[in-house]
Amino acid sequence: MGFRLKPKEEKFFQLLSEQAKLVQKSADILSLAMHEQDKIVELMGLIDSVEKEADNIVDKVTAKLQKTFITPFDREDIFTLTQKLDDVVDSIKGIIERMHLYNVGTTTTGVQGLTELVVKSAKQIEKAVSYLDDVKKSHLKLEARCSRLMELEAEGDRLYREEMGKLFRDCKDPIEIIKWKEILTNLEDVLDLSEDIADSLKKVVLKYA
Repeated sequence: MGFRLKPKEEKFFQLLSEQAKLVQKSADILSLAMHEQDKIVELMGLIDSVEKEADNIVDKVTAKLQKTFITPFDREDIFTLTQKLDDVVDSIKGIIERMHLYNVGTTTTGVQGLTELVVKSAKQIEKAVSYLDDVKKSHLKLEARCSRLMELEAEGDRLYREEMGKLFRDCKDPIEIIKWKEILTNLEDVLDLSEDIADSLKKVVLKYA
């Protein structure tokens, strides 16, 4: 019989799934912020709400770990995964806040490209987490999502290097260089965090598939 969350443990899967959906929602808000900066204040309100929801889930998962005798997989793996999912939401919120603080103006094609990679990664994360309720049955699908996350991170590294090169080569305003260097780095950091999530998920597959 496949490894599957028992009814009494279903809450862990539900909470992680909700958290993964918030990762996707935060990525979508980031994409809107990049394309509709006239709505940045409204979008900051939205991402703030998402971040609070995500923090609330972390608290629920942590509390449940303390009270549950038998967990669906290792407590450390559950805790690490919920923390890393939360880190993605926090990092995306930070990018949107910096965009508003720095009044960045029109985004470049490269910045938009990195943002699109973040959105694609969030979709992969949401789908991958949905397979955790039956790792034995879905381990190949889960591994495929993890591999795709690795590919997106590698693509992000390449695009990040290209954009940083263009920034220092073509931009003459030191203030603008500082602004965009930080935002580019933060976008690349989100992709690194997504890769970390893939690593955590692969660890679960190795243990339970």
